[in-house]
Amino acid sequence: FSTGTGMTLNDLIMKKCLLPVLVLFTFSVSAQKMSKNKKAVIASVEKHKAELIKISDAIWAAAETAFEESESSKILADYAEKNGLKVERGVANIPTAFTATYGSGKPVISILGEFDALPGISQKTSPVKEPYEEGAAGHGCGHNMFGTSSLAGAIAIKELMEAGELKGTIKFLGTPAEEKFFAKVWMVEAGLWDDVDVNLSWHPSAGIEADVQTGLSLIDFIVEFHGQTAHASADPWNGRSASDALELYTSGINYYREHILPSSRIHYHIQDGGQVVNVVPDYAKLWVRVRDPKRSKMLPTYERVKAMAEGAAIMANVDYEISLVSGIYETLVNRSGGEIMQNNLELLGPISYTEEETAFGKAIQKATGKAEVGMDSKIYPLKETEENPGGGSTDVGDVSWNVPNINLGVTVAPKDTPWHSWAVVACGGMSIGHKGMIYAGKALGMTAVDLFENPKMITKVKEEFKMRKGDEVYKPMIEGPPPIPVSGN
Repeated sequence: FSTGTGMTLNDLIMKKCLLPVLVLFTFSVSAQKMSKNKKAVIASVEKHKAELIKISDAIWAAAETAFEESESSKILADYAEKNGLKVERGVANIPTAFTATYGSGKPVISILGEFDALPGISQKTSPVKEPYEEGAAGHGCGHNMFGTSSLAGAIAIKELMEAGELKGTIKFLGTPAEEKFFAKVWMVEAGLWDDVDVNLSWHPSAGIEADVQTGLSLIDFIVEFHGQTAHASADPWNGRSASDALELYTSGINYYREHILPSSRIHYHIQDGGQVVNVVPDYAKLWVRVRDPKRSKMLPTYERVKAMAEGAAIMANVDYEISLVSGIYETLVNRSGGEIMQNNLELLGPISYTEEETAFGKAIQKATGKAEVGMDSKIYPLKETEENPGGGSTDVGDVSWNVPNINLGVTVAPKDTPWHSWAVVACGGMSIGHKGMIYAGKALGMTAVDLFENPKMITKVKEEFKMRKGDEVYKPMIEGPPPIPVSGN
């Protein structure tokens, strides 16, 4: 055992210097575990860092919503092309979806990236609520960083392949419309993951973790009620109120909440309840969403909520119609993949922040009513997979039922930050978000290196995928083409 200090281990013990040396020894072991190719991934992401930040900030400023991400998609696809990946645009009949590939043969490892924003939460890079453009969209889920860092990881692998260090195919998938409509469902149907061995994904978060929790399955649908107009004072008896049906329906949903599973969720958004006070409205519309960590438990709730629409229509003596918007599966967990990712997070270590960044984070927490504890970028042990973890939903779930998926969360906002809010938008356009984005690109690239170098890892990940999926056959929950908006409308 050599300490590099000119002292023997016994000397160190006698002089009570063992602890610092053990720390030094631990660091040395970690450094040895960082392979040449993983160091090359880190160097690649650092090399591209300035451009990656510009790309992320440009997508942040564009803030384009579902299926309208023409500028954001182009920025990413152009950069992929500039860096030598073969780009195919408009895949799956979706103008803003694209693939970028390099290499040939097996294994095929994919990395997916998102880039759509959320409506109505525009925000400056300020720790207090201050819209960048009143009423405009904002990246309250951090997708400006998501697509950018995922592409960074893919480019790093491409450079290793180009240098002859790795063999196989790297495939980046630019996936739009995750916040609404869930474009990956149509991309899966188009076979874009059919040749893939393992998929990698990440998501902006308030902590760093190899994510081994499922997301919630969901189904989205529109309910419309059609009645008869009449003067609200002169002859209301001649009217049949669609608004009455809507109120009866939402009341039914709210009474039903007591009797659904604790793991289930029902949301609705009233989109049209009538236009003026002196007319019995003949039209009403609302958007309804049902969720649960298990699709098998979500579907019965969905059927019951659909039936309640008919009951409301009967009571109000109006007609009704239900239109399916979209539906997605829960995420199929892969702990074998999570362990690979966890090892790379431990190699990378936590993110460090400046005093100014910590102060910004605490100001965000103060403004949103949270404890002012700052940032959390510690690397915790891999968590146990929970049966009903709660949380949100993602169309990565549909990908995960077709190909093994390894998922990652990385800190881009302070601890306990409300998601889908102005606070995440603020952090995503400044250095706190930039640091998380760069970190994610490294972690994704390093994990891809493991998969390319170790066929046994791919085998293990695939075996768990088959075990967890069992005999269930994936069947998309929607039919027909994606609802692409018509240009100019």
